[in-house]
Formats: sequence, structure tokens, C-alpha cells
Amino acid sequence: MVVALIALAPFLAALIAPSIKVFAGGFAGWVLAIVPAAIFATFLGFIPAISDFSVIRVGLNWIPAYGISFSFFVDGLSLVFGAMISGIGTFIVIYSGAYLAGHPHQGRFFSYILMFMGSMLGLVLADNVFTLFVFWELTSITSFLLIGFDHSRQAARRAAIQALIVTGGGGLALLAGLITLTLITGHNSLTGMLATAGGVQENPLYLVVLLLVVVGAFAKSAQVPLHFWLPNAMEAPTPVSAYLHSATMVKAGVYLLARMNPVLGGTDAWFWILTLFGGATLLLGGLMAVRQTDLKQMLAYTTLGSLGLLVLLIGFGTKEAILGAILYLCAHSLFKGALFMVAGTIDHGTGTRDITALGGLRENLPVTFITAILAAISMAGFPIAMGFLAKEEMYLALTQGSWPDLAFLAVLIIGNALMMVVGLLIAFKPFLGPTVPTPHSPHEGTPSLLVGSIVLAVLGVCAGLATDWINTAVLNPTGGSIYNRAVNAQIHLAFDLGNPAVWASVATWILGGLLFWKADAVRNRLRRAGEAIGWTFDAGFDALMFGLIRFADRITRLLHHGRLEWYLLLMFVCLAGIIYVPLLVVDSLPALPAWPELTFYEWGAILIAALGLLAVLTAKTRLTAIVALGIQGFSVAVIFMLFGAPDLSFTQFMVETLTVIILALVMTRLHLDDVDHRDLETAVRDGAVALAFGSGIAVLLLVVLQTDLDLTLTEFFRQTSTPIAHGRNIVNVILVDYRAIDTLGEISVVMAAGLAILALIKLRADAKGKRRGRRRGAIKGSLQ
Repeated sequence: MVVALIALAPFLAALIAPSIKVFAGGFAGWVLAIVPAAIFATFLGFIPAISDFSVIRVGLNWIPAYGISFSFFVDGLSLVFGAMISGIGTFIVIYSGAYLAGHPHQGRFFSYILMFMGSMLGLVLADNVFTLFVFWELTSITSFLLIGFDHSRQAARRAAIQALIVTGGGGLALLAGLITLTLITGHNSLTGMLATAGGVQENPLYLVVLLLVVVGAFAKSAQVPLHFWLPNAMEAPTPVSAYLHSATMVKAGVYLLARMNPVLGGTDAWFWILTLFGGATLLLGGLMAVRQTDLKQMLAYTTLGSLGLLVLLIGFGTKEAILGAILYLCAHSLFKGALFMVAGTIDHGTGTRDITALGGLRENLPVTFITAILAAISMAGFPIAMGFLAKEEMYLALTQGSWPDLAFLAVLIIGNALMMVVGLLIAFKPFLGPTVPTPHSPHEGTPSLLVGSIVLAVLGVCAGLATDWINTAVLNPTGGSIYNRAVNAQIHLAFDLGNPAVWASVATWILGGLLFWKADAVRNRLRRAGEAIGWTFDAGFDALMFGLIRFADRITRLLHHGRLEWYLLLMFVCLAGIIYVPLLVVDSLPALPAWPELTFYEWGAILIAALGLLAVLTAKTRLTAIVALGIQGFSVAVIFMLFGAPDLSFTQFMVETLTVIILALVMTRLHLDDVDHRDLETAVRDGAVALAFGSGIAVLLLVVLQTDLDLTLTEFFRQTSTPIAHGRNIVNVILVDYRAIDTLGEISVVMAAGLAILALIKLRADAKGKRRGRRRGAIKGSLQ
């Protein structure tokens, strides 16, 4: 049960967060951080068991009739993600307490960030695919709340809606993929699918499943062309940006692809889709990052590039590529979380995030400066940082000599060099050089603002010294989860000139150094190129949404025109089509039944119904037609009585009587009992639709009558009516017990119709009263 509590604890904390804010005041961040800190400590306690390749699993029955459980499990992959989410989340909560100090809605923000944390933890711990989907969508909803937290700004509202649309749409594709995958494998749990991995690739629906899952993952992890929402999400407060980019939502797609590698990976389609889109995202993210001047935007686009790098490595799927992806995943979480907090501290201490308007802050923000340098070392992949280990391993995976490996190696070198430039710019440009005036006097951040960035930056550098622990506690169990077989990682800190990966690293540093030296010129060239192109994916999204709104408006005007006559006509035409089309397609039209032998009184009932029909058709006024229509209902009630259903007959008599009386009263009160004037064309049209629908109902009833009668429900009602419902009249028991909700619904409809009729009558009466009052006033005025 501990695993289930891990996923649910942040939601419980979110409930009391506003109250904690009221009572704890400025220390609310530290108090609430106890929850993620405890979760992180729990994950650390799982390491010995997970290192032995054990799996901790717990589940509760959710929808047992369909075999769906609310289940969770912890293996190497979920442990790494869970530790990142809770560990970094601890510092984000503390950071939020200081960054949003004095904000009138800080308590609400704490609730949102804790719900976001719980959603992500539930996602990475979920075993049942439907449990996973629930938390998958919760991350979209909570990120919408966080991105649009400052809802008074139009840009924040737009960014929140855009993120919700893109990730929510991807979630629907993922749901379809998971359902199809469940049907193929016969399992709705990830552990069950992993146990039978290898058979999905041979299924004819494999490509469909792959595309659906990939669309869901790409939307969440912002891969080209679904990447545009991520930079716009920087409209959120900096704590959200730091958390979202380092350890949470954008990593969800990466987690899904890593988790599905044993189930869907190992094919050419998997390889080319992930490597091509991942490589394109890496290059685009790196180039766009160098082009920016806003610190958060620079970091946002490097996150885009990093996500592309991870997807590319997962697409390769070799042991070295998987280990490189795991190392880079951890390194990126550490240095990106630290750098985002650094950017927030700079903004908090100077009033600006524009890198061209910053300089000489080293004296005023010394701790932030040192923290930025440490984080940039890991981001650039310099020894001894964890980023160096990740870069060496990913380069080792691509130095095998074949042309795809070499092509993608070049992509990695360029992409890593571009991200190195951004790290160095953020580490040095705001702090060195001449002092630049800022909106307010620069000052160092408080301990709450600094502690998270310091710890994450130091860990990112020093982690490279703990390679033995990383091999056994992180890489072996996590790599085994993704690679689906035992992995014996041998990562160690070395600088062997005989290793081609080292020369790839040197090439990265040289290229990054040159680009850093000419950063301003490169930025200007990229901006001119962007202006020359003119079009962006973000503008394409706006055009698509505008076109969708115009299309919806056209369809609404076409179908929702306000004319009841056309609504009814369209409804009955569609219903007739629904009846006839399937019967004609599968050639299931019923045979004409033999003419039954009827007694004289049965013929009499049918004759009365026929006369009633003739009276309806020849009626001169609506009121006459309504009264004649009641003859039909009475005839049906007589037939029910003749065939041994007195209860049903009595109900029919009551319904018909009330219907005729109410409609007659309404017609006379609202003066709608005039002659129904229709031209010949309208009469033929309405008559044809009525015949089509009426004959369709008759055909459908014949189909039902010609099927074998299943007495299962009959026997069930007969056996249970008295002992369970304590009623001897089976029909009444069915109405008031077995289908009580249905009967309640029918009564509610009748009540709503009655209230609507009363409202219409009252409106007509009020209108008449006002007209009489105006006439009396006019007469009185003329007399005066």
C-alpha cells in the first residue's frame, strides 16, 4: 500500500495547502515540502530491492467486471522518474514559497503544484493502462491550471489553452492506442504486456498502435511538429517552468516511449520515426534557443532539444543508447532545474530576464553566479559532471560506423554544441562584463530561492564521481526495464583518447566554443532567417484553430438555425436511415409474416385504429388531429387488454387521456388550434418522411419478432420479483424497482414538459396583460 500512498499523498497535501499557507505564512513552502521529501526518502528505501531486479506491485479493484484495477508498480524506470519528481519537487515547493511570497493566491498555487506532482507520480507508477491514462490526463489538466495561473494576462490564458488542446488531443490518441494494445495482447497491465513482449510487432495492427502511442508521447514531450506549446508555457510562473521542464510533464512522453520500448520497439518503423523526429526536435530546439534573449525562453528551447535527444536515443534502442538516455535524463533534470531557478532568481533580483539587458551581476549575486557555472558545466558535458558521462555514452552508441549512426552522431554533436552555448551564455553573460542598469537594484536571493538550485547544481557535477553507485542503483535496474533484459553497466569516469566518443566530445566543445564566441552574430543571423521564413508552427496553430472555429460556426448556422420544423424533419430522416441502412447493408430485411386469424373484436380494435388514422389525416384543424390521434392510443390500449396485459393497457389509457387533455388545453390556451396550412410540396415531403420512419419502426419490430425469444430476463424477474422486491405484480416491480431510474427519468421528462408548458402559458398571459395595459393607457390619454 505504500506505493499507492505515494501517488495519492500529494493530492491529500493539496487539499490542506491553502490552510497551511494561512497558518505557516512564509514557512508554508518548507512545511509542504515535507510531503515530497518523505516520498523521495521512500523511493530511496526501494533501491536495494529494485537493484536486485525485484518489482514492487500493489493494486485495488476498480472495475472488476472488466478486469480493470487501480494498480501501481515500482521497477527501475519508475523508481528513477519517481525519485526525480519527488526530489526536485521538494525544492520546487520551497522555491515557490519564496518566489510567490505575498501573492494573494499562493495557497491555491501550492495546491496546483502538489496536484501536478501527484499526477506525474501516478503516471510513472501506474501499472494498469487505464490508470496510466487517468493520470496522463490529470497532468494536462493540472498543467493547464499552472500555466494559466496568472489568468489576468491574455498570453497566459492562451498558452494554457494551447497546452491543453495539444496534450489533451494527444491523450485521446494514446487512449485509442492503449485500448488497441490491450485487445492485441490480452493484458491491460504494463507488467502483463512486458511479460509477453515481442508478439505485438507481428500483429497487423502494430503500425496503427505505434502511431497512436507515438502521437500521444510526442504531444506530451513536445516533439516536432507538436512542440510549439512548450515555449509558450513559459507564461507560467518560474517555479512551474522549472518543475515542468526538469522532472514532470514534458518527460511523460519520454517515460512512455521508454516503457513501451520492449512492447513496440525493435522495428524499422520504431527506429525511423523516433530518430528522425527526435533529431529534428533536437536541432530545432538548439537553434531556437540560441536565437532567444529571454532566459526562460532560452532554457525552454534547450528542453525541447533535450527531449528530442532522448527520443532519438530511445529510437536507437541499443544498450549504449539506452544507458546514455538514462544518464542524460538524470543529468538534464539536475542542471535544467538549477538553471531555471537561477533564471527566476535573476528575474526576482533585477526585474528582467533579458540577457542583453543584464551584466556585471557577479558582485551582487555571487551565490547565483557560482550555481549557474556548476549547472552549465553539466549542461556542456564537461568532466567530471554527470552530463559528461551521458554524452560519452550516447556518443559511444553512435560510433559504430554505419551511415545512419554517423549521420545521427553529427546531429547529436551539433545539438549538444548549441545547448552548450546556451548554458555558457546563462552562466557568464548576466554576471560578467560591465554593470548594466536594471529595473531595480540587484540583490541576492533568499535561502529559499537558492537552496534548490545549489543542491541540484552540485549534484549534477559531483554525480560523476559516484559511477559505481550509479551503475548498480540506477543504470542496471532502469536499463533492464527499458531494454527488457539484464544490463550490466560499466560506466566509469575516464578520458581515453583511443575512444572515438572522446573525440566526438572534443568536437562538441570546439563547435560550442566557436558558437559561444560569435553568439551575438549567430543570434542575429538566426533571427533574420526566421523573419525571412515568416511562418511558425505557433502561427499555424492559430490558423488551424481559427479555421476550426469558422467551420464550427458554418455548421452551427447550417444545422442550428432555430427552425423546429427542420430539426424534426432531420431527426426523423436520420432515424429512418439508422434503421434501414444496416438492414440493407447486411441483407437482413425481415420476411413478411403470415396473416393472422383474428376474432371479430380484434378486427374491431384494428378498425378503430384505422378510423383514427383516417381522422388524423383528414382533420381540418390541429385540435381535431390531436383528439383523433388519441383514438390510436386507445386502440393500442384495447389490444394490450385483449392480449393479457391489463397493467400496460391501464397505463396506456392514462397516458393517452392525459396527453390529449394537456395538448388540447395548450392548443386552445395558446391559440394554436388553427388550420394547419401546408402547400402540396410540403405535405408530400412530410408525408414521405412520416411513411419512411413509420414503416422503418414496423420493419424493426418484425426483425425483433422473428428472432428467437430469450426468456432469461423473464425467468429472472419471475424468480426474484417476490423474494427480492417483495412484489407479486411483476410489471409493477420492473417499473419501480428494476428500472426505477428509467421510470424516474420518464417522470422527470414529463415534469419538465409540464413546466415548459406552464411557462409558455404564463408568458402569453403576461404579454396579453401588457398589451391591454398599453391600450387602456392610450385610451385614457386620448380622453384627457
